Amino acid sequence: MTRIFNKYSQKDLRKRLRKEPIGCEKKLWNKLRNKQSGYKFRRQYGIDKYIVDFYCPQLKLVIEIDGATHGADEEERGDKIRQKYLESLGLKVKRYYNVDVINNFEEVVNSICEICLELDR
Repeated sequence: MTRIFNKYSQKDLRKRLRKEPIGCEKKLWNKLRNKQSGYKFRRQYGIDKYIVDFYCPQLKLVIEIDGATHGADEEERGDKIRQKYLESLGLKVKRYYNVDVINNFEEVVNSICEICLELDR
């Protein structure tokens, strides 16, 4: 069975991604950090060969923020493979487009909170 953990070989990349977040990731992180949602989230967390944007270990919940390039066919295929793999590990994956985080921030936060409550039942 594959273990879920931060691979040492990805440490520098994860660190760089945390230091240089895109605007919408930073905005969302400010809402998720310090258990403001009632759950502990980690950002730029390594799960096997992937680095996910946000991860809640307690709920096994992955939150991904997709940019404009994720609508392209090649990116979309890659996202589907990635999501299928993460789900095969028993994880719930929820994706949001960065434009939704920017334009509908409260709706995205409310959606994440609802998912958390649903998974915690």
